[in-house]
Amino acid sequence: MTSRERFLNACRCLPVDRPPVWIMRQAGRYLPEYRAMRKEHSFLNLVRTPELAAEITLQPLKRFDFDAAILFSDILVIPEALGMPFSFRDGGGIAMEFAIQNSDDLARLDLSDVTPRLAYVFEAIRLVRRRLGDTTTLLGFAGSPWTLATYMIEGGSSREFAAAKHLFHTDRALFNDLMESLTEAISSYLGAQITAGVDAIQIFDSWGGALPGSDYEEASLKWIRRIAETIDGRVPLILYARNTYASAIKQATSGIQVLSLDWTVDMAEARARLPDTLSIQGNLDPSLMETTPQITARETTRLLESMRGTDGFIVNLGHGIRPQARPECVAALVETVCQFK
Repeated sequence: MTSRERFLNACRCLPVDRPPVWIMRQAGRYLPEYRAMRKEHSFLNLVRTPELAAEITLQPLKRFDFDAAILFSDILVIPEALGMPFSFRDGGGIAMEFAIQNSDDLARLDLSDVTPRLAYVFEAIRLVRRRLGDTTTLLGFAGSPWTLATYMIEGGSSREFAAAKHLFHTDRALFNDLMESLTEAISSYLGAQITAGVDAIQIFDSWGGALPGSDYEEASLKWIRRIAETIDGRVPLILYARNTYASAIKQATSGIQVLSLDWTVDMAEARARLPDTLSIQGNLDPSLMETTPQITARETTRLLESMRGTDGFIVNLGHGIRPQARPECVAALVETVCQFK
């Protein structure tokens, strides 16, 4: 069984010889070869240059026996393509060129088809697909409408998301107009990724957990449902939504095939709670990658034993890998999974 077959079978809850493994944001600052490229190029230049993005996408597979590669890009290419550029603040975090506060701000966006303005992403996918062949899964991704909207309404990174919540409650018409536009743009973008050659898609609802459970459906999940409808099963759809486990049953019926769970969730309990037809992914604490190979192997084995005998399980971290991660710990994670029987 190839890595690609193993991963896609796991997405569909079919038996596999062992759980597949990959890591969210696996092409990142923890790899020396990535840091070397960053000395020569800005982050945005790496994202916008297909040859460089393809090279970074493949870097982790040259070191580790992952069953999937995830495209090197950024969720904020969608707002940028709509006419809202972003930059990095000196003190950390994201700054958008302006914030959506009223209908005049929304009118500043170019809501025509975004795919021509994102051609560099699809070219990177085609380059990676040719180099991977048919043996390894290639994952595309996008941010969820709610998560992208938080940056656009807040004017950048936020901890409280007060402006986004305020708009949701006080001007639902404007909020819905923005979400309709984002949902259409994301759907077109993901459809073009599929055409270019990705095998599966992950939606990052990274800030879904900022919403009260009573608002999650209306502010976030309903829009993810619409995206799932447009994908219509062409490829498996993975949803990662941090700190939203209270809404897991609703997420399970949103049209996704895989639910990715953060490290606060007991995976065995989640497997017993969620439908057998839904695959689950996760959920090691990313901080384990900053400890030792021995600790990483121990905790990976513990997770694997808790899921022994289950189908539809993909090993991953419970959030993206951090810059402080040690490559030898990543190697221990992958080796433990590959040797598990």
